[in-house]
Amino acid sequence: MSDEHQTWAPRDPSAASTSPGDDEGAQGAQGKAPGKKGRTKRPKRTGWRRLFPTWRMVLGSVLVAGLLLVGGFFAGYQLVDIPAANAGADAQSNVYFYKDGTVLARDGEVNREKVKLSQVPSNVQHAVLAAEDRDFYSQPAVDVRAMFRAGWNTATGKGKQGGSTITQQYVKNYYLGQERTVVRKAKEFFIAIKLNREQSKDQIFEGYLNTSYFGRNAYGIQAAAQAYYGKNVEDLTTAEAAYLASLLNAPSAYDVVAHPDSKPAALSRWNYVLDGMVKEGWLDSGERSTTEFPVPGEAKPSTGLSGQRGYLVQAVEQYLTGNGIIDEKTLATGGHRITTTLDKKKQDAFVAAVKDNVMKKRSDDREPDKNVRVGGASIVPETGEVVAMYGGIDYTQQYVNNATRRDYQVGSTFKPFVFTAAVANGSSTQDGRRITPETYYDGTNKRTVQGPQGSTGYDPANEDDVDYGQITVRTATDKSVNAVYAQMAQDVGPEKVRDTAVALGIPKTTPDLTASPSIALGPATASVLDLTEAYATLANHGRHGPYTLVDKVTKDGTEIELPDRKTEQAISREAADTTTALLRSVVEGGTGSAAQAAGRPAVGKTGTAEEDKAAWFAGYTPDLATVVAVMGQDPDSGTQTPLYGALGLDRVNGGGAPAETWAAYTEAALRSSPAQEFDLRTAPGSDEPQEPGDEGTDTIDGPDTPDDTDSSSTSPSAPADPTTPSAPTTPAPPGNGDGGTGTTGDATGGTDGGGTTGGDGDGTGTSTGTEGGTDGDNGDSDGDTGALGGGLIEGVRGAREQGE
Repeated sequence: MSDEHQTWAPRDPSAASTSPGDDEGAQGAQGKAPGKKGRTKRPKRTGWRRLFPTWRMVLGSVLVAGLLLVGGFFAGYQLVDIPAANAGADAQSNVYFYKDGTVLARDGEVNREKVKLSQVPSNVQHAVLAAEDRDFYSQPAVDVRAMFRAGWNTATGKGKQGGSTITQQYVKNYYLGQERTVVRKAKEFFIAIKLNREQSKDQIFEGYLNTSYFGRNAYGIQAAAQAYYGKNVEDLTTAEAAYLASLLNAPSAYDVVAHPDSKPAALSRWNYVLDGMVKEGWLDSGERSTTEFPVPGEAKPSTGLSGQRGYLVQAVEQYLTGNGIIDEKTLATGGHRITTTLDKKKQDAFVAAVKDNVMKKRSDDREPDKNVRVGGASIVPETGEVVAMYGGIDYTQQYVNNATRRDYQVGSTFKPFVFTAAVANGSSTQDGRRITPETYYDGTNKRTVQGPQGSTGYDPANEDDVDYGQITVRTATDKSVNAVYAQMAQDVGPEKVRDTAVALGIPKTTPDLTASPSIALGPATASVLDLTEAYATLANHGRHGPYTLVDKVTKDGTEIELPDRKTEQAISREAADTTTALLRSVVEGGTGSAAQAAGRPAVGKTGTAEEDKAAWFAGYTPDLATVVAVMGQDPDSGTQTPLYGALGLDRVNGGGAPAETWAAYTEAALRSSPAQEFDLRTAPGSDEPQEPGDEGTDTIDGPDTPDDTDSSSTSPSAPADPTTPSAPTTPAPPGNGDGGTGTTGDATGGTDGGGTTGGDGDGTGTSTGTEGGTDGDNGDSDGDTGALGGGLIEGVRGAREQGE
């Protein structure tokens, strides 16, 4: 080996490096702490990244929130105790009083019969579970997600929503009440958790079945079985159980007997329950396919509400719930002291009047008498207070309140609204004559109503098919002539007639309140109470306020706020008072003369429903408005029936038993009050005699344009003193009017042809009046022709408008 050969030896770490970069390495080594690596400084967040939190911030926020939630949970769990049962769990009576403080009735005690869970068949249990909480036995006491969703929506104003398990619902029913707020939901949450630890699922479910509300004042499944099907819970079929379970979601809304229009919704909910039972394995699909909807029976009133008490309580409850004063569930729990506007003396007088003038006249030997029903209502015009009501013979025998039902036609009691609309709107006849009590119309039986374009095709018959010829509006009102009022409705405008009726108090939603000439004959099915409110508005000089049945409501010493009863001038005083003046002669010598027995100034109108299924009298004195209706209804089928032969009469008319009952009641109700005269401000010229016009003739050419504008609607500068007109004379037979034969040009006059002011015509007035000219060319154009010779009537109006 050479001397240059070297052997390997380990490097001395303390030796200096002589290789390139050793100096740099040394410097680097000197700058670091022994045994530690160097740290790189984090660059600052710039740009859009500065807008978002870092993961550390997010994590920290989540941890803090979690700690708060956990802390809040434990704090809430410790602070919220299971309270004693609320008042609703042991509800008391509602007490109803007459206005003088006399007790009227006690009602509202919770209809409840507790049952053990073992008494409830499995099919009933499963139906309830399928409807309300299918996971009740396998899930915790609360549904956290649903609860927070409901709480958030309530807090943010998105609507009050449920999100409760059966346990939570039981807590609400038994411990807390029905209020839906975030605080109540929080209490419900903690109480449900605690209750779930202290009671078994069966105990909770049993409590829920006994405290839940099913409608018809039935609390608990046993009471519901009796209320809807008249049987005990153990006898319910699966279909019946499913229906009762569906009621838990909306008790009143799904009652298909009380609300037939809700049957589609109720059927949908019922199917949901049954399908849920199949899905959970609680019901065989084969049995499900053959299950039919079990229509429940009629509601059966408590025997404690016999006589008129039940009708009165029912009407008051409808008023409270319908006006949003108290909701149905809260009212059913009881504890309210309700002072009504009802006057005990007047109420007793109404019952006595019906008994003496209707009920005593019935006979067990007459089959039609079993169908007789009576409804009545009485309102103080100035205050709108309902002081008396007659709902039927006995609430325990006949559940439907005849004073508030809306299924009988009001008949000719609607006619005053047509005249009121005419005066309020300054309306004129088709030939331009202003409509007043003295305006002449053609009262021929089955006369076709004429419109701007000629015949409307509507030809109503008069009572007993009587022809009246040319008569004044006053006479037509006294004798309730359909032909006149149908034409008047067309002249005024059916829409204006409807609007006037609504303004007076007839509900806008009244069935068959249609804007057509037939509206004058009263096909609308307003209730007795509705009609009383409208007539009270006329008595109050056109000032309207909705009726009231409640004077005061308190619970636990606290008075519940009632809605403000604002009144407004619905129609002009002149229009209302002119109608009142018109209706005086109905009582003084018309179809309502029996009302004179009241012994004081009074006005009114009779009415008869189609096929004589109801007879009405609506009238008022200055201080009391009252309506009485005698109705026909088969007690077995519930169908409306004619009153032929009832009370020993061939026909029951409004001027008979209804007017007699009205008079007897009014005399007794106001016996201690001095008689008052009507203080009337009638429209100017309303009592001035008029000459018959040329309605129905073709005497003047003119355009066919409607004439229902308010040509004389300005208010008078000074009110006119009322004048009671003399009784109208009996109209001449058709075809032989005041002027003898009609002047109709070359065509014959006919039943519409007998002239009333013109001279002798070429025709004889013996054939129909439809043969007259259609363009007004055949008759005289100077207005001297006999009225209603036939053909169109627009020529007269057209000439008048051209002259203007």
